[in-house]
Amino acid sequence: MYAFVPAALFLVLFGVSVREDRRRFRNAVYLGLTLIFLSVGLLTLVPYLPAGLDTAVVALVFLVPALGTIALGFFLIGNAVTVIRKEGRRPALLSFTAGVGIFALIAFVLTLGNRGSQAWDAVVVGVVLLAGYVSFLFLCFLAYAFLYGRIKVHGDVDFVVMLGSGLIGGDRVPPLLASRLRKGREIHDAQIARGGRVPLLLTSGGKGSDEKLAEARAMADWLIAEGVPQDHVRLEDRSRTTEENLLYSRTIMEAEDPAYRCVVVTNNFHAFRAAMMARKAGVNGQVLGSPTAKYFWPSATIREFVAVFWEHKTVNLGICGAVVALTAALAAVTA
Repeated sequence: MYAFVPAALFLVLFGVSVREDRRRFRNAVYLGLTLIFLSVGLLTLVPYLPAGLDTAVVALVFLVPALGTIALGFFLIGNAVTVIRKEGRRPALLSFTAGVGIFALIAFVLTLGNRGSQAWDAVVVGVVLLAGYVSFLFLCFLAYAFLYGRIKVHGDVDFVVMLGSGLIGGDRVPPLLASRLRKGREIHDAQIARGGRVPLLLTSGGKGSDEKLAEARAMADWLIAEGVPQDHVRLEDRSRTTEENLLYSRTIMEAEDPAYRCVVVTNNFHAFRAAMMARKAGVNGQVLGSPTAKYFWPSATIREFVAVFWEHKTVNLGICGAVVALTAALAAVTA
């Protein structure tokens, strides 16, 4: 049973960290490490398991991830084709590149791993380690983002902040943004229906160079046209980025009530990263996600992960650089 101690340790760290603040990326890493060490613990039990169950455990730990990787490659390429049909080539680039990259990595390992050269073996191991590290972080991000997306609103909130996005034709709310507004109104109406305090709907977004009016104004007009009382709506119309959305909204909320509590609404693929930004900006509230078209979700999620990876570039590039340096040294020694 000692083999399960590391998994139990990381599970405790995960629980403590989530309790302190759900909006930390380290929560995702703790969750991933818990699952990895749980798998290692299960493998130590294989010699003692009855026939059939031992095979199932080995398949679960090794075969399912391998087949899942191949299936993921096909799924991403298929998704790219769907996105191209609906949105054009540019939005499909990330999912297509990721799908092709999976098969390119498999081909690379199978081709160069059979050359019988220790130097090439070192290169293959280095590439696999790099891919494994990035894949581990991505799966951590994906799993925890899924869990974070299950958060519900508990108790009263004073503000529902809805993050802006680009407008159609410079003045019309697009479907992606309308999804956020509907989610914000849903929270607003549900709180009123249960007899709680009336939260203010705070639309956040400035005027882009190609827009006729501020995103916040267009969002507010959309809500009012849908029946939301005008005095329930506030505007933050200076921001240009998500970070500014959160910082400027926080200033407005603190001015009205220093002890405010809020909910921030964005699309579901963006919720976890927006939550990390909200924590950094000192916003007192969790982030909820609104529905997004299923075909759009894979590319958007990959883009979010790339952004999170880069936000922690000092650690991530340091680890990747160490792997590259070690690989180069081993390849040179064995050449």
